[in-house]
Amino acid sequence: MSSKVVALVTGASSGLGVEFCRQLAPRCDVIIAVARRKAQLLELADELAGAVEVHCLEADLESIEGVARTLEAIRQQGPVNYLVNNAGFGVIGRFAALPIDRQRSMVSLHIDASITLCRAAIPFMRELGGGTIINVSSLGALVPGKDMAVYGASKAFLNYYSQSLQAELAGSGIEVQALCPGFTRTEFHDSMTAEGFDRSRVPESMWMTSEAVVAASLDALGSGKVLVVPGEDNLNVARLGLQQQLDSLQ
Repeated sequence: MSSKVVALVTGASSGLGVEFCRQLAPRCDVIIAVARRKAQLLELADELAGAVEVHCLEADLESIEGVARTLEAIRQQGPVNYLVNNAGFGVIGRFAALPIDRQRSMVSLHIDASITLCRAAIPFMRELGGGTIINVSSLGALVPGKDMAVYGASKAFLNYYSQSLQAELAGSGIEVQALCPGFTRTEFHDSMTAEGFDRSRVPESMWMTSEAVVAASLDALGSGKVLVVPGEDNLNVARLGLQQQLDSLQ
Protein backbone atom coordinates (compact mmCIF):
# COMPACT_ATOMS: atom_id res chain seq x y z
CA MET A 1 0.00 0.00 0.00
CA SER A 2 1.26 3.46 -0.96
CA SER A 3 2.95 5.51 1.76
CA LYS A 4 2.11 8.72 -0.05
CA VAL A 5 -0.46 11.10 1.43
CA VAL A 6 -3.26 11.38 -1.13
CA ALA A 7 -6.29 13.68 -1.32
CA LEU A 8 -9.27 13.39 -3.64
CA VAL A 9 -11.23 16.59 -4.16
CA THR A 10 -14.41 16.76 -6.25
CA GLY A 11 -15.62 19.95 -7.88
CA ALA A 12 -11.96 20.91 -8.07
CA SER A 13 -12.13 23.24 -11.09
CA SER A 14 -13.31 26.35 -9.20
CA GLY A 15 -14.41 27.88 -5.91
CA LEU A 16 -14.01 25.87 -2.73
CA GLY A 17 -12.69 22.86 -4.65
CA VAL A 18 -9.73 24.76 -6.07
CA GLU A 19 -9.03 26.26 -2.68
CA PHE A 20 -9.13 22.87 -0.95
CA CYS A 21 -6.51 21.67 -3.43
CA ARG A 22 -4.34 24.70 -2.72
CA GLN A 23 -4.56 24.42 1.06
CA LEU A 24 -4.20 20.63 1.11
CA ALA A 25 -1.11 20.77 -1.11
CA PRO A 26 1.33 21.27 1.81
CA ARG A 27 -0.22 18.27 3.59
CA CYS A 28 -0.19 15.90 0.61
CA ASP A 29 2.05 14.18 -1.90
CA VAL A 30 -0.72 13.61 -4.44
CA ILE A 31 -4.05 15.32 -5.17
CA ILE A 32 -6.65 13.70 -7.39
CA ALA A 33 -8.61 16.68 -8.71
CA VAL A 34 -12.02 15.73 -10.10
CA ALA A 35 -14.27 18.02 -12.15
CA ARG A 36 -16.09 18.30 -15.45
CA ARG A 37 -13.86 21.07 -16.85
CA LYS A 38 -10.51 19.64 -17.91
CA ALA A 39 -8.95 22.98 -18.90
CA GLN A 40 -9.39 24.42 -15.40
CA LEU A 41 -7.98 21.25 -13.85
CA LEU A 42 -4.88 21.52 -16.02
CA GLU A 43 -4.45 25.16 -14.94
CA LEU A 44 -4.63 24.04 -11.31
CA ALA A 45 -2.03 21.34 -11.95
CA ASP A 46 0.28 23.94 -13.47
CA GLU A 47 -0.27 26.26 -10.51
CA LEU A 48 0.58 23.56 -7.97
CA ALA A 49 3.45 22.00 -9.93
CA GLY A 50 6.44 21.60 -7.64
CA ALA A 51 4.26 21.71 -4.53
CA VAL A 52 2.24 18.54 -5.06
CA GLU A 53 1.59 15.94 -7.73
CA VAL A 54 -1.83 16.61 -9.27
CA HIS A 55 -3.79 13.98 -11.19
CA CYS A 56 -6.56 15.60 -13.25
CA LEU A 57 -9.70 13.51 -13.65
CA GLU A 58 -12.36 14.88 -15.99
CA ALA A 59 -15.58 13.32 -14.72
CA ASP A 60 -19.22 14.31 -14.33
CA LEU A 61 -20.36 12.98 -10.97
CA GLU A 62 -23.99 13.39 -11.97
CA SER A 63 -23.44 10.38 -14.25
CA ILE A 64 -22.88 6.71 -13.43
CA GLU A 65 -19.82 6.73 -15.68
CA GLY A 66 -18.28 9.72 -13.91
CA VAL A 67 -18.73 8.13 -10.49
CA ALA A 68 -17.30 4.84 -11.77
CA ARG A 69 -14.22 6.57 -13.15
CA THR A 70 -13.69 8.32 -9.82
CA LEU A 71 -14.01 5.04 -7.92
CA GLU A 72 -11.39 3.57 -10.22
CA ALA A 73 -9.09 6.51 -9.45
CA ILE A 74 -9.41 5.72 -5.73
CA ARG A 75 -8.42 2.12 -6.44
CA GLN A 76 -5.62 2.93 -8.88
CA GLN A 77 -4.08 6.06 -7.31
CA GLY A 78 -5.20 5.73 -3.70
CA PRO A 79 -5.70 4.92 -0.97
CA VAL A 80 -6.88 8.42 -0.15
CA ASN A 81 -6.08 10.03 3.17
CA TYR A 82 -8.38 12.99 2.47
CA LEU A 83 -11.72 12.81 0.68
CA VAL A 84 -13.43 16.14 0.00
CA ASN A 85 -16.93 15.78 -1.43
CA ASN A 86 -17.33 19.32 -2.71
CA ALA A 87 -19.02 18.99 -6.12
CA GLY A 88 -22.44 20.57 -6.12
CA PHE A 89 -24.80 23.20 -7.48
CA GLY A 90 -27.90 25.10 -6.43
CA VAL A 91 -31.28 25.71 -8.03
CA ILE A 92 -33.46 28.56 -6.79
CA GLY A 93 -37.22 28.75 -7.16
CA ARG A 94 -40.46 27.22 -5.97
CA PHE A 95 -40.21 23.44 -6.00
CA ALA A 96 -43.49 22.82 -7.82
CA ALA A 97 -42.55 25.31 -10.56
CA LEU A 98 -39.09 23.90 -11.32
CA PRO A 99 -38.22 21.02 -13.68
CA ILE A 100 -37.89 17.83 -11.67
CA ASP A 101 -34.92 16.50 -13.65
CA ARG A 102 -32.59 19.24 -12.42
CA GLN A 103 -33.76 18.67 -8.84
CA ARG A 104 -33.12 14.94 -9.14
CA SER A 105 -29.65 15.63 -10.56
CA MET A 106 -28.89 17.77 -7.51
CA VAL A 107 -29.89 14.93 -5.19
CA SER A 108 -27.80 12.50 -7.21
CA LEU A 109 -24.72 14.70 -7.04
CA HIS A 110 -24.96 15.87 -3.44
CA ILE A 111 -26.10 12.57 -1.94
CA ASP A 112 -25.54 9.54 -4.19
CA ALA A 113 -22.06 10.55 -5.37
CA SER A 114 -20.93 11.54 -1.87
CA ILE A 115 -22.00 8.36 -0.11
CA THR A 116 -20.63 6.21 -2.93
CA LEU A 117 -17.19 7.80 -2.72
CA CYS A 118 -17.24 7.55 1.07
CA ARG A 119 -18.11 3.85 0.85
CA ALA A 120 -15.16 3.29 -1.47
CA ALA A 121 -12.67 5.30 0.59
CA ILE A 122 -13.48 4.15 4.13
CA PRO A 123 -12.14 0.56 3.92
CA PHE A 124 -8.79 1.89 2.67
CA MET A 125 -8.75 4.51 5.42
CA ARG A 126 -9.35 1.78 7.99
CA GLU A 127 -6.32 -0.09 6.68
CA LEU A 128 -4.28 3.11 6.90
CA GLY A 129 -5.39 3.61 10.50
CA GLY A 130 -7.16 6.89 9.79
CA GLY A 131 -8.22 9.50 7.30
CA THR A 132 -10.34 12.59 6.78
CA ILE A 133 -13.69 12.98 5.04
CA ILE A 134 -15.07 16.46 4.42
CA ASN A 135 -18.60 16.65 3.04
CA VAL A 136 -19.34 20.18 1.87
CA SER A 137 -22.81 21.02 3.10
CA SER A 138 -24.35 24.49 3.52
CA LEU A 139 -25.64 26.96 6.05
CA GLY A 140 -28.92 26.49 4.18
CA ALA A 141 -29.15 22.98 5.63
CA LEU A 142 -29.53 24.53 9.09
CA VAL A 143 -31.91 27.34 8.11
CA PRO A 144 -34.85 25.97 6.10
CA GLY A 145 -36.49 28.48 3.81
CA LYS A 146 -38.51 28.80 0.64
CA ASP A 147 -37.13 28.60 -2.90
CA MET A 148 -34.31 26.14 -2.09
CA ALA A 149 -36.24 23.15 -0.80
CA VAL A 150 -34.33 20.34 -2.51
CA TYR A 151 -30.94 22.02 -2.25
CA GLY A 152 -31.30 22.60 1.50
CA ALA A 153 -32.74 19.13 2.07
CA SER A 154 -29.89 17.45 0.19
CA LYS A 155 -27.38 19.34 2.30
CA ALA A 156 -29.29 18.50 5.50
CA PHE A 157 -28.85 14.86 4.50
CA LEU A 158 -25.08 15.39 4.42
CA ASN A 159 -25.17 16.84 7.93
CA TYR A 160 -27.09 13.92 9.38
CA TYR A 161 -25.07 11.41 7.38
CA SER A 162 -21.75 12.93 8.50
CA GLN A 163 -22.76 12.93 12.16
CA SER A 164 -23.99 9.34 12.04
CA LEU A 165 -20.96 8.20 10.06
CA GLN A 166 -18.60 9.78 12.58
CA ALA A 167 -20.39 7.91 15.38
CA GLU A 168 -19.99 4.64 13.47
CA LEU A 169 -16.29 5.32 12.84
CA ALA A 170 -15.43 6.28 16.41
CA GLY A 171 -12.05 4.86 17.39
CA SER A 172 -11.03 4.17 13.78
CA GLY A 173 -8.92 7.28 13.36
CA ILE A 174 -11.21 8.46 10.57
CA GLU A 175 -12.55 11.99 11.03
CA VAL A 176 -15.75 13.15 9.32
CA GLN A 177 -16.74 16.78 8.88
CA ALA A 178 -19.79 18.45 7.37
CA LEU A 179 -18.68 21.92 6.32
CA CYS A 180 -21.59 24.41 6.32
CA PRO A 181 -20.47 27.62 4.61
CA GLY A 182 -22.77 30.57 4.11
CA PHE A 183 -22.50 33.02 1.22
CA THR A 184 -19.10 32.56 -0.37
CA ARG A 185 -17.58 34.55 -3.22
CA THR A 186 -17.30 31.82 -5.86
CA GLU A 187 -18.98 30.95 -9.16
CA PHE A 188 -21.68 29.07 -7.23
CA HIS A 189 -24.25 31.88 -7.39
CA ASP A 190 -23.71 32.75 -11.06
CA SER A 191 -26.43 30.48 -12.45
CA MET A 192 -28.73 31.38 -9.56
CA THR A 193 -28.38 35.07 -10.39
CA ALA A 194 -29.99 34.36 -13.76
CA GLU A 195 -32.84 32.69 -11.86
CA GLY A 196 -33.47 35.73 -9.68
CA PHE A 197 -30.87 35.61 -6.90
CA ASP A 198 -29.80 39.17 -5.95
CA ARG A 199 -26.33 39.33 -4.40
CA SER A 200 -26.88 42.95 -3.31
CA ARG A 201 -29.58 41.88 -0.85
CA VAL A 202 -27.03 39.94 1.20
CA PRO A 203 -25.20 42.09 3.79
CA GLU A 204 -21.49 42.47 3.06
CA SER A 205 -20.62 41.02 6.46
CA MET A 206 -22.28 37.72 5.48
CA TRP A 207 -19.96 37.07 2.53
CA MET A 208 -16.76 35.08 2.99
CA THR A 209 -13.88 34.23 0.69
CA SER A 210 -13.20 30.65 -0.34
CA GLU A 211 -9.77 30.99 1.30
CA ALA A 212 -11.35 31.78 4.68
CA VAL A 213 -13.95 29.00 4.41
CA VAL A 214 -11.40 26.31 3.57
CA ALA A 215 -9.02 27.55 6.26
CA ALA A 216 -11.83 27.28 8.83
CA SER A 217 -12.58 23.75 7.66
CA LEU A 218 -9.00 22.53 7.92
CA ASP A 219 -8.39 24.40 11.19
CA ALA A 220 -11.35 22.55 12.73
CA LEU A 221 -9.88 19.12 12.00
CA GLY A 222 -8.91 17.39 15.21
CA SER A 223 -11.39 19.45 17.25
CA GLY A 224 -14.01 16.72 17.42
CA LYS A 225 -16.57 18.96 15.67
CA VAL A 226 -18.54 17.33 12.87
CA LEU A 227 -20.67 20.34 11.89
CA VAL A 228 -18.43 23.29 11.06
CA VAL A 229 -19.97 26.69 10.29
CA PRO A 230 -17.31 29.22 9.20
CA GLY A 231 -17.76 32.85 10.24
CA GLU A 232 -19.27 34.29 13.40
CA ASP A 233 -22.23 35.87 11.57
CA ASN A 234 -23.03 32.55 9.90
CA LEU A 235 -22.75 30.73 13.19
CA ASN A 236 -25.26 33.13 14.75
CA VAL A 237 -27.65 32.56 11.83
CA ALA A 238 -27.26 28.79 12.23
CA ARG A 239 -28.01 28.96 15.95
CA LEU A 240 -31.12 31.06 15.28
CA GLY A 241 -32.29 28.62 12.60
CA LEU A 242 -31.84 25.64 14.89
CA GLN A 243 -33.63 27.42 17.73
CA GLN A 244 -36.58 28.18 15.45
CA GLN A 245 -36.78 24.51 14.52
CA LEU A 246 -36.73 23.51 18.19
CA ASP A 247 -39.43 26.07 18.97
CA SER A 248 -41.64 24.53 16.28
CA LEU A 249 -41.66 21.13 18.00
CA GLN A 250 -44.89 20.17 19.71
